[in-house]
Amino acid sequence: MENQYDIIIIGSGMGGLVSSIILAKEGLKVCVLEKNNQYGGNLQTFVRDKVIFDTGVHYIGGLEKGQNLYQYFKYLGIIDGLRLKRMDEDAYDYITFDGDPNKYPHAQGYDNFVDQLCVFFPEERATIQKYCDKIRRVCDSFPMYNVEEGAPYDQSVLSIKAKDYLDGLTDNEDLKLVLAGSNSLYGGNGEKTPLYVHALSVNSYIQSSWRCINGGSQISKLLVRQLRKYGGEIFKHQEVNEFIYDENQLIGVKTKKDKIYFGKQFISNIDLNATIKMVGEDRFRKSFRKRIERLEVTPSSFSIYIAFKPKSFPYLNHNFYHFKNKAMVWQGTNYDPAKWPEGYMASMGVHADDQKYAESMSVMTYMHFSEVEQWADTKNTVAHKDDRGPEYEAFKQKHIELLLTELEKKFPNIRESILSVYASTPLSYRDYIGGQKGNMYGFEKDAENPMKTFISARTKISNLFLTGQSVNMHGMLGVTIGGFVTCSEILGKEYLINKIKDEVNETVKP
Repeated sequence: MENQYDIIIIGSGMGGLVSSIILAKEGLKVCVLEKNNQYGGNLQTFVRDKVIFDTGVHYIGGLEKGQNLYQYFKYLGIIDGLRLKRMDEDAYDYITFDGDPNKYPHAQGYDNFVDQLCVFFPEERATIQKYCDKIRRVCDSFPMYNVEEGAPYDQSVLSIKAKDYLDGLTDNEDLKLVLAGSNSLYGGNGEKTPLYVHALSVNSYIQSSWRCINGGSQISKLLVRQLRKYGGEIFKHQEVNEFIYDENQLIGVKTKKDKIYFGKQFISNIDLNATIKMVGEDRFRKSFRKRIERLEVTPSSFSIYIAFKPKSFPYLNHNFYHFKNKAMVWQGTNYDPAKWPEGYMASMGVHADDQKYAESMSVMTYMHFSEVEQWADTKNTVAHKDDRGPEYEAFKQKHIELLLTELEKKFPNIRESILSVYASTPLSYRDYIGGQKGNMYGFEKDAENPMKTFISARTKISNLFLTGQSVNMHGMLGVTIGGFVTCSEILGKEYLINKIKDEVNETVKP
């Protein structure tokens, strides 16, 4: 019976790991196959100069007792093992702009959120309160978001554009931009992004915001431990490159190391286009293939990772979302390369609850894959080493310098504290995370055609299911819920929701 399983999951991103534990808890024999050296997808970390850096998870929301992610993590058995630091309650994020001396806070707790913004917009209390009420109502339209059983969503919500809603909310231009200021959390585009994407992204952070002490990889390590506790198996350096059929029945997968794993049911947690090619394009409807091929993906990122000299730079328990030009709040994904970077998100790593000095800072800004297209045929990971050449290194150094120059405007003496700087490009995100063109958040949602990006977890192949950020929502909470949605197709939605509620023995308060 070696290499024979009830469930085989391809890819150990958050959605795949969540799915593996849910199904292993049901007594199913589960196997997860991962191509990289680390498990966890965006949860991966790396170490430079003895400093831990996160690749994707810079902060998490909704982890206070009774909140949505808390309940899901409680069911998965990892909540008590997490090492977390709560971010500043009066400002977990600051929104800032060139030429504007103010630091506009996003605060934890809806009442506090209103109070802190009213310091800067005292005449707009009713407007800010109305915004908060709307965010919560939109989130209530998605039952699984609130660990509830019911219709998947209120379709009338899907076609409202976030920018249009804010434009109709107030004439105060600065307030509108501040409310939308963290929209690089979801690749906000004023022409397309639906309000529900904005609401689902920001709501959990307003509820509560946290950093992972010593990085987000602790989450994947806890998940892997839980999977093994329930008898599941997981293997790294096993990149699936072929699906195996017995006539028309999917029965197994083959890896690049020529190892074959047989299964009764399969879940793909990898890029959807890559899944379609491996499964066999002729096994999907042509209309479905064409729709997926035409979907646009969100932009990728250029990120720098700064290691600080010991005790040289203060630890800041909040993030900064900064824009050179206020118009770029909604146009940042369409930046002009000649003016790059048009803005950035800066976040610090944390290694102790009582931290006074920073060990590290990560700074992210949009970058289109087209800027690194000339090196697209190269691949460089820990598992597959490749030298992209001196021109690529020069490209990185040039853009490191440009981003540091912008950062100096906010932190004038930062260079004196820097020990070293490293960088990742869209190629890094593509190679390590596996997303098409290194995209950060899967397919770009469009309020004008909301069903275009709706991808069912169930496929035309009876025993193949999908999970991950392209299938449901992106982000820690989005892919966690996505894993539960996928498993509900296998186990039954009402059954699974009731199991969560019974085990956690609490409900999310409105």
